[in-house]
Amino acid sequence: MELDKALGVATDFVVNYSFQIFGAMVILIVGWLLAGWLAKTITRLLDGRNMDPMLSRFLGGVSKVLVLIFTVILALDKFGISLGPFVAALGALTLGASFAVQGILSNYGAGLTIIMTRPFTLGHTVTMAGVRGVVEDITLASTILVTEDGEKIMIPNKHIVGEILTNSFAYSVVETSVGISYASDPETAIEAINNALKNFEDIPEEPASQVGIEAFADSSINIGVRYWAPTIKYYDLQYKVNLAVYKALKEVGVEIPYPQRDVRIIKETEGS
Repeated sequence: MELDKALGVATDFVVNYSFQIFGAMVILIVGWLLAGWLAKTITRLLDGRNMDPMLSRFLGGVSKVLVLIFTVILALDKFGISLGPFVAALGALTLGASFAVQGILSNYGAGLTIIMTRPFTLGHTVTMAGVRGVVEDITLASTILVTEDGEKIMIPNKHIVGEILTNSFAYSVVETSVGISYASDPETAIEAINNALKNFEDIPEEPASQVGIEAFADSSINIGVRYWAPTIKYYDLQYKVNLAVYKALKEVGVEIPYPQRDVRIIKETEGS
């Protein structure tokens, strides 16, 4: 009896609501496909007009969400469901949950600020929240940096907006120095280092590299070297440049001295 009753209820439901269910499913499928197509089309059109990639993706995503919301409303309407009570309940839940998700909402608000103001974009080298890397992705919740070692650093957007941020675009400056003997000619050393730097294609001509006397130390004249390197090759290029500078100085006869210390021993004579 119970099984027959359940089958009867299921049969009545299918007979009475089959067309509504079918119609709702069609609306949801068409809406999903339309939302995806619209998002891709908007993103492609904006990219074709050289708009910032993260802004075009954001606008494409917003259009997709709006279409999906409208699709769900139409599907619910097929069952004669009024959205008024749901909207009221959603408002009450939102008010109650706002305190619990305050951190999440602040991340989304900060992400929207980043996308709209564009203090940096994909491929830029940024230093923020105590870390540095190349911007790989920007979402509403977080920004992802990648380092030369392939490490990915995810920073919540609320820790970016309103904080000090350094953007050196695709490059980072390398600062180093090499000490030469006081008996060597600093002009010869500077010229040799400049020539060594010119052999590296990854070092840009602009901004120009800087080489000059940095300090007069106890045992050496310190030659300062500053040049720009692609952030993704920062250490690899620095190590290769250091070796090239060493070889260049050696070829022109510039001596790199050892640290020296003068030690004097005073011997007291008997009866003094």
